[in-house]
Amino acid sequence: MSDLDTVKRRLSSGEPYSATDPALAPHRARCMELLDKFNSTALGDFKAREVILGDLLARVGPGGWVMPRFLCEFGFFIELGAGTKINFDAVLLDCAPIVLGADVLLGPRCQLFTANHPHDPQLRRAMWESARPITLHDRVWLGGGVTVLPGVTIGADTVVGAGSVVTRSLPAGVLAVGNPARIVRELT
Repeated sequence: MSDLDTVKRRLSSGEPYSATDPALAPHRARCMELLDKFNSTALGDFKAREVILGDLLARVGPGGWVMPRFLCEFGFFIELGAGTKINFDAVLLDCAPIVLGADVLLGPRCQLFTANHPHDPQLRRAMWESARPITLHDRVWLGGGVTVLPGVTIGADTVVGAGSVVTRSLPAGVLAVGNPARIVRELT
């Protein structure tokens, strides 16, 4: 098993790990280098960003794109389905898998956080954390500034209103808004 496979297995296990583990450093450094290149491209240079995203992310489906400024922690856990579009200033902290289905739309400044820190102040100061995956099924739409927390799955065709904080999984075909996000109605 490669070093990368070992790191990915450990991070995605849901078990606590040290965020300062030296084994993570080269993977973060690689990600930072690629993000610097990505974020310095001209806004209209979709082709250059497509090439960089192919190196940075686990998968980018046909027609998928991301606008700068884009930030992530590793990149190797992020999968974008066909036609998925991520608008400006997204932050995807991928300490566990982040899987976005086909035709997912993320508005500007969306944040998807897989990592969480313990409530115990000593463990938090020691930089312990754990991570749980995030999954957005096909045709999910997150309005601008939506935050999605660790372990959340959002069902197909669901819309989350701008500024909402999604703390729990949402079913398919609903409109959810607020902090915490609550279902306000079904979509037909």
